Amino acid sequence: MRIAAFIAPITALGLALAIPAFAHHSFAVYFDPEDTVSLEGTVTSFRFTNPHGTVVLDVDGQEWRAETNAPVVLRRRGWDRSSLRPGETVTLTGWRARDGRRYIRLQSARDAGGALIGNAPFGQNDD
Repeated sequence: MRIAAFIAPITALGLALAIPAFAHHSFAVYFDPEDTVSLEGTVTSFRFTNPHGTVVLDVDGQEWRAETNAPVVLRRRGWDRSSLRPGETVTLTGWRARDGRRYIRLQSARDAGGALIGNAPFGQNDD
């Protein structure tokens, strides 16, 4: 009984630490640096969260997702929680997922007028 009381909290702590580590991954494993795509569509959601933010875009009735950098990097690039709002038309450019899903790693975002959102595009090695 005493061993079970000791093992359960240790196991829970180990799992809690493993999940964030699993969520953060290498660019080259998931995205093709030679395959970029530019998508124009309507923002349906923007999550400004760790370990990576996400943008969901409706492109001609198809849902695309764009993985951004962590909020700390987004802030350095001039972004905040209100940089993208649902209903806005934007153009996202990024590196396509290797597995063929409608998923990209965000390189840059432009508003309907063509202005860059933030103060600089993102690179493959930005953490």
